[in-house]
Amino acid sequence: MVLPFNTSVELVLQDTSILGVESHPLHLHGFNFFVVGQGFGNYDPNKDPKNFNLVDPIERNTVGVPTGGWGLKMAWLVLDGKLPNQKLLPPPADLPKC
Repeated sequence: MVLPFNTSVELVLQDTSILGVESHPLHLHGFNFFVVGQGFGNYDPNKDPKNFNLVDPIERNTVGVPTGGWGLKMAWLVLDGKLPNQKLLPPPADLPKC
């Protein structure tokens, strides 16, 4: 998924699989996020957001996805912003090649 610079994203991880048994972390490189809610059962977009912690959620860059959850199979490409300080610098010329 391609995201413009400075985009806010709401992500709900919903486990409805009875086949998945592996725990796995969800991690973002270069970005932090807030976990505003967790729970069991099916997510209800009409009822559950009222229980979100929007006052003082913990800032993270990694969160454990429970056994049977989903933490693989996704990638976000965040585009550079327009200002010089909103752009990813190019790799140094002496960076070893893979």
